[in-house]
Amino acid sequence: MAIAGPIPIAFEHVFPHGCYLVGEVEQVKDFTASTGGRTVFAKDKTTGELVWQVAVMDADPAAKIAQKTVAVKIIAPVQPVPPTPTPGLPITPVEFEGMTVTPYVHQTTGRLAYSLRARSMRAPRTGASSAKQTGAAGKEVAA
Repeated sequence: MAIAGPIPIAFEHVFPHGCYLVGEVEQVKDFTASTGGRTVFAKDKTTGELVWQVAVMDADPAAKIAQKTVAVKIIAPVQPVPPTPTPGLPITPVEFEGMTVTPYVHQTTGRLAYSLRARSMRAPRTGASSAKQTGAAGKEVAA
């Protein structure tokens, strides 16, 4: 069976305990196309839209320290706006929609790694559909 391109995946499968913003939304640079002081920003090969990146902390208490913070790339024509911070919390909870995962072999370590992408981010849902109530199914995807 051949799988071509990113694999669609539910937010709840990647972050069953939720996740929190730990960085700013940044535009991803295209280091191959950037030359001589001229910065070129990355565009998604499929849609042509700009690529943005944000660092998030996985709220899974069983996650190893080295795997706690991951980058999620967001494909959008304009800079995504993070959800409004929750009063009293030092970090902002966030959920992603339209997520995909692309497995690859890390060039430095030779280990299997995952690239996470999304179409948008928003404040977490509340109620029965919340990521916190879906359990740990699929956690191996984000390992």
